[in-house]
Amino acid sequence: MRNKINTAIIAILLLFTSIAFASKLAIVIDDFGYRPATENQVLKMPINISIAVLPDAPHAREMATKAYLQGREVLIHLPMAPLSKQSLERNTLSPEMSLEEMARIIREAVNKVPYASGLNNHMGSAMTSSLRDMRNVMRVLSHYDFYFLDSMTIGNSQSLNAAAETGVQVIKRNVFLDDAQNEADIRRQFNRAVMLARRNGSAIAIGHPHPTTVRILQQILPLLPVDIMLVRPSLLLNEKSGAIPFLASDGKSTLLLNQRFRCISLCVNSQVSPLVYANIMLSSFTDKVQNTLHKILSSKIQSLPCPLVVRTADSFIQPYGLSSPASILCSGSFLRHAYQATYLLPNRCRRLTVISWVSRSLRKHNSN
Repeated sequence: MRNKINTAIIAILLLFTSIAFASKLAIVIDDFGYRPATENQVLKMPINISIAVLPDAPHAREMATKAYLQGREVLIHLPMAPLSKQSLERNTLSPEMSLEEMARIIREAVNKVPYASGLNNHMGSAMTSSLRDMRNVMRVLSHYDFYFLDSMTIGNSQSLNAAAETGVQVIKRNVFLDDAQNEADIRRQFNRAVMLARRNGSAIAIGHPHPTTVRILQQILPLLPVDIMLVRPSLLLNEKSGAIPFLASDGKSTLLLNQRFRCISLCVNSQVSPLVYANIMLSSFTDKVQNTLHKILSSKIQSLPCPLVVRTADSFIQPYGLSSPASILCSGSFLRHAYQATYLLPNRCRRLTVISWVSRSLRKHNSN
């Protein structure tokens, strides 16, 4: 039983730590509040799919509340004037507005879309391309605990320059998923978002609750590559781009898209490290990991019995199609996660030691 618990603990630990070095992909679905039927399908998708709600939509409060109660990130999808002539939402920010009028519209939007943690622009090329107007927007946002997700409806957006003097954090959209409403284009744009996440370390994709978009996401999200981690946009604030080390399917170490990974140089060890099996290492920190899991799972649980640890491990292992915590050591996907997790360690010597522990434990497991 002890060995089974130890195996479960390391499975959970490695899967948790690999998150930090996966390529991160944030997906935001805009225009929430008008189509409850398709929007409710979006709310059945993974919890890290975020939503942006139009403040004056008839179902704005309802959908924002539903998403929040799920633990989903909610943004205010604030209408801003475009350069082209289009029909506009009520309470659309426009360049001729005073600072006071902008403040009133944003204040009302905050009341109409509860639980929001960020704000992004609906249309808005005329506003976001004006440094003066975006400075006014950022001055208002600085009074709220919001970040600004720039939908990048125009290339020369001034959001970053405008936010510099206010302290409002800004992130930018990389890909629109559904400018063209056909399945092939949506798949192509999704794959482009994945490519950018791998190349830069993170990417943000924006879509809309169109039936075609929802259908494609329902099909493609369960097949998300193991090196791509869905995250909420706020996790990408202050994100630094960089290549992610990953173990290729042929078992060879590779850097995604040939980007160089800069790590601490290999240190010189004059002595041969003794043979250490993973179960010895695990037994020394099982209790501490158990306490950590206890805090992660629920602060209300007074104790974390061993069967709960095993059940929790099983829930993480299930995506690999494995029948028990012990059999995870035979999974190639698990080994790729284990390889990623070793990059959490402070230097290459320690990383190599952990890889050695894993490989030796595997040899012992296979010989038995």
